[in-house]
Amino acid sequence: MSLISSLTEPARIVVIGASGGIGAAVVERLRGDERAGAVYALSRSPGADEDGVVRPGHIDLIEEGSVRAAAERIAEGGKLDLVFVATGILHRGDALHPEKRVRDVDAGAMAEVLRVNTIGPALVARHFLPLMRRDAKSVFAAISARVGSIGDNRLGGWASYRASKAALNMLIKTFSIEHARTHPDGICVALHPGTVDTALSRPFQARVPEGRLFTPGYSAERMLSVLDGLGPADSGGVYAWDGSRIEY
Repeated sequence: MSLISSLTEPARIVVIGASGGIGAAVVERLRGDERAGAVYALSRSPGADEDGVVRPGHIDLIEEGSVRAAAERIAEGGKLDLVFVATGILHRGDALHPEKRVRDVDAGAMAEVLRVNTIGPALVARHFLPLMRRDAKSVFAAISARVGSIGDNRLGGWASYRASKAALNMLIKTFSIEHARTHPDGICVALHPGTVDTALSRPFQARVPEGRLFTPGYSAERMLSVLDGLGPADSGGVYAWDGSRIEY
């Protein structure tokens, strides 16, 4: 059964962050989908496994020139049905890690997290939203996180990551309002993938309850299923892997 049955066939899809755990899983789920016509798998280190459906390409999310160039290349093939932004940063060796308390806040580390988690997806929206299909359903989706919910924050900590995802949620809401004026069937949403067994979550998996650590493939399948069931009235929201809506 197709995971993109609500999109126009053959669907033209862009996955940004395609070399990461979730992004790669999304590409693999779409590779064998009969409704997928072209899947542009973009990352800083693209693979070479072009097979007629999957088309690897380069993009550097934090360099606007790179984002613009990728959009211009893909625009030559026609309008897009789905753009899936699967990038994100939480830690990087000893140089960057989630804050446990306010005195751990570091300006440089916070700027890097915001640049990747918030500014990068905003640049993608700037250059890719105009390429979305206007005559039928199209979806722009970006990976967020439940910890980006202000209303759901009861533990504190992780200031930079929380702030970057809360800001991303606001951007998605803002973009959805403007996008609806020109793309009435267009949808802009943020997604919470659950806790997924990837490099991003690996240092923090010890506290994950049994049965709540997902494989990338399972999370990718669930999120694509959620997107397939959304309509224009759902645009601007934040949705979990199980389809539930998360408060801002």
